[in-house]
Amino acid sequence: MVSRKDSNKARLKRHKRVRAKISGTAARPRLCVYRSNANIAAQIIDDVAGKTLVSASTYGQSFEGNGGNKEAARIVGKTLAEKAVAMGITEVVFDRGGYLYHGRVSELAEGAREGGLKF
Repeated sequence: MVSRKDSNKARLKRHKRVRAKISGTAARPRLCVYRSNANIAAQIIDDVAGKTLVSASTYGQSFEGNGGNKEAARIVGKTLAEKAVAMGITEVVFDRGGYLYHGRVSELAEGAREGGLKF
């Protein structure tokens, strides 16, 4: 019998490896990305205080359209950046969550940059 690799387990392993090296502070919080097949979500987190400062996602009724494509990811990035700039956050550390920096993850990052975040 051929065994199939668990891709989420491998992603979590990569995520753990990255998280050992980066951490969000009050001065420079962490922008964390979660991607599923149908949706995408992002949070800005202060790891020292253990609090989520800002979040945006394609979940819920406030978002219209398909949540699992590049356009949606860019909109989420822009929305997150606008909320963060309103709170006075301009610089963040990008945490891709073990996903490849490609497709929806890179679109979210570009949207956040367009919205005014620096990383």
